[in-house]
Amino acid sequence: MPRDSGAPEETDATAETTAQLAPREATRAERLKETGAEWAGTAWSWVRLVAGVIRPLGWVVLALIVVLWIVTFTLGWQEALVAAAVTTAIALLCVAFLFGRTSYDVDLDLTRTRVVVGERAVGALTLANRTSRSLLPAEVVLPVGSGRGLFQVPRLHAGETHEELFAIPTTARGVLAVGPVSVLRGDPLGLFERTHDRRQAMDLFVHPKTTPLDGLSLGQMRDLEGLPDQHLARDDVSFHALREYQPGDDLRHVHWKSTARVGDLMVREYEQTRRSHFVVALSTHPGEYRDPDEFETAVSVAGSIGLRALRDSRTLDVRTSTGRMRAETGRRYLDSLSALQTSKPRDGGIVALAGVLAAHAPDAAVAVLICGSTVDAADLRLACSRVPYGVRALAIIADGRIDSPTLRRVGDADVVTLGAIDHLPSAIRKVLS
Repeated sequence: MPRDSGAPEETDATAETTAQLAPREATRAERLKETGAEWAGTAWSWVRLVAGVIRPLGWVVLALIVVLWIVTFTLGWQEALVAAAVTTAIALLCVAFLFGRTSYDVDLDLTRTRVVVGERAVGALTLANRTSRSLLPAEVVLPVGSGRGLFQVPRLHAGETHEELFAIPTTARGVLAVGPVSVLRGDPLGLFERTHDRRQAMDLFVHPKTTPLDGLSLGQMRDLEGLPDQHLARDDVSFHALREYQPGDDLRHVHWKSTARVGDLMVREYEQTRRSHFVVALSTHPGEYRDPDEFETAVSVAGSIGLRALRDSRTLDVRTSTGRMRAETGRRYLDSLSALQTSKPRDGGIVALAGVLAAHAPDAAVAVLICGSTVDAADLRLACSRVPYGVRALAIIADGRIDSPTLRRVGDADVVTLGAIDHLPSAIRKVLS
């Protein structure tokens, strides 16, 4: 009796915990906050655009103009009026130098548009004068992400070209916009400057660091033997029983010995087996990672395991807290990981992600759950319990505080904790041993 009376309370508590961890709709206050942030970002981009035209000396001159006009109208000094008028005229004349076009023919070439974190992307910038007149020396700007590179272009006569080689170091995963190449236009006094775009930007994909898992296949035994389910089929590898022949059955599955003994055509009936359906579930909840390095380790783990599955000709299904990722090929998969960011807390964490996995991939052969070190043990157990019955479950926890990988069991799932992507091969060997 005490056990029966306590069961509903435990069920209610579990349901309440699950509801708190599952994705939810944004409240009105959250929507207003997000909308306000978007408007503020738009306004700030316009402010930066205008402010980017004014150089430090220009700010000093503008401030001087304002002070001189204030003194003129408040004190009535004629000297201040003359000084304000002259300074304003000079500033307006300098602004006039910003208008016009520069007739360079610009060609931007990146030898590689996809690199791994830590590698350098090498490219070339070629400027040609296709006009019939000489072009004065100029300064060319090449934006790269939030930074930019400056190149000095000498005087080019008609038909001449100038080439600049450059290298882009990469220190973090992401998608960098390289370009558009811009030619600086400015005034002789250096008060203002404007860039004139000459070519569209190119995307440089900085892929996460991955490690090869040669000879390590989590789904190998499952895929060779097949895991039978409760659905019967006319053709598979798991024999179930014999039944009478029905019109449309394949005669190749007739069991002739039983047919001779019974006197009626008897055919083999099979149980369907699960094929190479490999699921990677990566939590992008920011609260489940101790620091950004842990999140990068988790992304690298997801990339390494997914690439191994694709090389093994598995059907790869990758899920994050914000939805499904494109992973038709290894290149597309790594491109998607390059642009991956942490999600909003309301999108849920590893528990909600395991629920999505159970709903959308119940016939998977292998499911890999990846999260950070701040996930509570109870939440991890609940997430592992949500994996459908019969699916081989593996949970990988990124924890930068440990020096060697550890392995333990949580329910029917193997749980690996590792501190760096280099530990992944040895951790997988522990799972398979």
